[in-house]
Amino acid sequence: MTARILQNPWRLLLAINAAVIVGVFVHKIQLPPYVPYVHLLVDYHFGFIKRALIGAIVALFVAKVPAWLVFALGGAAWLLTLALYAKLFQKTFGFTAKTLPLFVLIAGSPFFLKNFMHTLGHFDIYGCALAIVLLLMPASSLLFVATAALFSITLVLIHHIHLLMYVPTIITIVVTRHYLVHGITRTNVGFGLVALLSVTILFFAAQFLGTMPIPEADFVAYLKTRMVDSSRTDLLQFSYIWYQPLAKEISDTWARLPHNILGVPVFALLIWLHAPLWRYFAKLIGALASETHRRLVIAALIGVSLAYLVMFAMVFDYSRWISNWAVCMFLILHAVKMLPASKEAALISEEDRKTNILGLIITLIPRVGIVRPF
Repeated sequence: MTARILQNPWRLLLAINAAVIVGVFVHKIQLPPYVPYVHLLVDYHFGFIKRALIGAIVALFVAKVPAWLVFALGGAAWLLTLALYAKLFQKTFGFTAKTLPLFVLIAGSPFFLKNFMHTLGHFDIYGCALAIVLLLMPASSLLFVATAALFSITLVLIHHIHLLMYVPTIITIVVTRHYLVHGITRTNVGFGLVALLSVTILFFAAQFLGTMPIPEADFVAYLKTRMVDSSRTDLLQFSYIWYQPLAKEISDTWARLPHNILGVPVFALLIWLHAPLWRYFAKLIGALASETHRRLVIAALIGVSLAYLVMFAMVFDYSRWISNWAVCMFLILHAVKMLPASKEAALISEEDRKTNILGLIITLIPRVGIVRPF
């Protein structure tokens, strides 16, 4: 066992990552489940409301919502995402000694599963999980495009910011797996445009028509009827977000910008630590058999990044946004690997000393955070 670890230290890094995730989980369950708990209380009792789908589903099963349900549902979503990603990696690369560095750099990244553990109960992970499902399922028919549209609608109903967070990545997956591989026809283009228009209309409806229609005091009183312990009014301190207009969100974000922007160098450093992974991604794009495919992939990466730039200007949870941006890059990497290639891109070397050092550093970083780094 020791000899195998010394021969391939990436096995040890994988074990360390598992221990770090356990530590992050223990720390997380000691924190109050503020925002995620409120999301489990809000449903469609007063009509169409933004950010209410998860709460409405919970209301079908329980009349009173215990605080521990945040961690139970969040933990189940995390375990499902881990299983889905393991299946995806197996499908795309396979689990061998040569692919282990790639797996550790992605799955062990502080941007990915470790940060999803830190943000347990938040809605980000649902976009990742549904995008992985699209990478796993067959993509030859319009059923694939319809499923992507359904997933996008679901995500916007969970939280409308998914239109910028994971819907662009879902679009990229649909284009790379269906349109680039199986061709473009009038039927599938028309179907795709109608689906995209439907998701966009739903987003604007949620953003501008999904505000709570009753006074906040009445809303809070209703939320208390959904709580197991209605005396925990501290858990309702974020109920105001169902009343906050877009202009106020942008104003708050820009007011905090001078302080939050100080984290940008840290984000840049964290991204640089993944340099071996980005170099491999560039090799994958360069190895594509079609120049058109290469250009479209690069355009998609720019488009997804621009969507996150818009998010940075609107909502100040910067650590979450940069982490989810990286996750989107990881998922698009898998989509690119599924495209026809003219040659095989060389995998990340498990013997390169610099790569080993960067892998160790990435492994030891427990998570990125929610607003500011760490």
